[in-house]
Amino acid sequence: MAREYSGLQMHHQLEAKRKRLTWILGVSALCILFYVLGAWQTTPSSQYDVYTRVGCDNNSATPDSNGSNQSLTNLDFASHHQVALDSSKTISQFPPCDMAYSEYTPCQDKVRGRKFDRDMMKYRERHCPTKQEMLLCLIPAPPKYKTPFKWPQSRDYAWYDNIPHKELSIEKAVQNWIQVEGDRFRFPGGGTMFPRGADAYIDDIGELIPLTDGNIRTAVDTGCGVASFGAYLLKRNILTMSFAPRDTHEAQVQFALERGVPAMIGIIGSMRLPYPARAFDLAHCSRCLIPWQNNEGLYLMEVDRILRPGGYWILSGPPINWKKYWRGWERTKEDLKQEQDAIENVARRLCWKKVTENNDLAIWQKPINHVGCVKEVMCKSEDPDTAWYRSLEACITPVPQVLSSDEVAGGELLKWPERAFSVPPRLSRGSVPGLGVDRFIEDNEQWKDKIAHYNRIIAPLRSGRYRNIMDMNAYLGGFAAAVAKYPVWVMNVIPAHIDYDTLGVIYERGLIGTYQDWCEAFSTYPRTYDLIHASGLFTLYQHRCDITYILLEMDRILRPEGSVIFRDTVELLVKIKSITDGMRWKSHIVDHESGPFNPEKILVAVKTYWTGEATKRKPK
Repeated sequence: MAREYSGLQMHHQLEAKRKRLTWILGVSALCILFYVLGAWQTTPSSQYDVYTRVGCDNNSATPDSNGSNQSLTNLDFASHHQVALDSSKTISQFPPCDMAYSEYTPCQDKVRGRKFDRDMMKYRERHCPTKQEMLLCLIPAPPKYKTPFKWPQSRDYAWYDNIPHKELSIEKAVQNWIQVEGDRFRFPGGGTMFPRGADAYIDDIGELIPLTDGNIRTAVDTGCGVASFGAYLLKRNILTMSFAPRDTHEAQVQFALERGVPAMIGIIGSMRLPYPARAFDLAHCSRCLIPWQNNEGLYLMEVDRILRPGGYWILSGPPINWKKYWRGWERTKEDLKQEQDAIENVARRLCWKKVTENNDLAIWQKPINHVGCVKEVMCKSEDPDTAWYRSLEACITPVPQVLSSDEVAGGELLKWPERAFSVPPRLSRGSVPGLGVDRFIEDNEQWKDKIAHYNRIIAPLRSGRYRNIMDMNAYLGGFAAAVAKYPVWVMNVIPAHIDYDTLGVIYERGLIGTYQDWCEAFSTYPRTYDLIHASGLFTLYQHRCDITYILLEMDRILRPEGSVIFRDTVELLVKIKSITDGMRWKSHIVDHESGPFNPEKILVAVKTYWTGEATKRKPK
């Protein structure tokens, strides 16, 4: 009986298994059938379009960093993410501006500048248009605009049609700033105070202070001309922030950027320079026409603020070596001697040590700390980094306190290139509240994957297609540090009203940058950047001002066929794309480098090539 019961039980078990299997197979078949029917009826073919590299060969697959071909899906979120930003205008197509605006610099407009006081050069400082004056049109390129020469050839050549100004080739003809050769400009590397060329001039400096051992990495050149000093310092791994005002010497900064050399429109006037304290290893003035001795030494005090402890200030031109040049400078000996004595006096008040005065060069060095300096002339302001529309002060900016006279205030920096990825002293010492060493290390690691992803979705950064790059919301400078191995340079921008002021950290890494409020225009000429990176920028600004004007400003400073990488939420990227579609940009939304499940997406855009038509009309 036991055997019979056992066999019957086994029979019932087998029957139950067959029924379950039949039920599972039936349900699975129905699921597959409904899925196929649904996909056939509702899926648009565009969802399976293959995304190819923007701005390159749109008919080819995208090679990855190893040279193999990959394809990225062109993501379309438009039907699912419709957002309306209260402040943004909706224009289907933006018209081109009048050709007279081809070199328009909104915040350094010469007509607007004439309304302001000439005292302390205020009329040449930033004076931005009101919202009612802002243009809702696209700045046109000159009719015969050409793609600039690639670096390093661009250091020496630029197309005449891109910057059709011969003024400097005439005014500075004997000084070899720039020469016209047929359809192009040539930059011989000359300057007012370096007739043998910038390279030989820098060699002369190198015999007086160490330039090639990695201690000097960041420099600032005040009144830079066409930035030949900065151009030739690049050979020595020194990255220079060059600036000059927009003045009667047409397009100095525009020429510098066309050459692929970092530069900004700027001036030392009544306001602080838009850089943090202790930023530069070296400051330079070669006949830059700044009256250093005036206003109680106010301008040298600003140089002292932005110069790191132990940094150098180099001066050539009047009044240095006045005994030799006073006749050519058309000034009296007494006047020139008085000027030099006044400069020497300000330098002593700053506790600077004069390193040398050799022929046409004079060099001073800032002390590594303020032990023993006069305390009563120290500034009382709490944050020496504050520099956006901040008035100059006739006082010495204090440096961080030290425990001994041989300690470097704020912390000693490693040599370049080690300092690019070492923990900056401002983070290791807790000078940036809310940001620490762990976050810095994590950010560096993340940029390895991000750059690999960028090299798949745009032309590789090593290709030479890009030279001038801007990071509009640079954070810790991780993007710039990660691409330092490529033939590019990055203008790191820290929004002026952001919670974390990290620009000082960026400079401690051996990189350069500036403060900027993106509700206003940037201090540069049109068509001066090849690639713009905007990570989280529109999340930051969506409630501060009209993002349409930010995008139009990006179009102004982007070269034809230049690229933009946006990183933001899907909702914002869809809105941005709807605006840039009316700006003659071609764009695609792609997945985050970590994959499709990351809510942050990337919008890759390319500004199409188009030019304006010649006109004789002038802006009113």
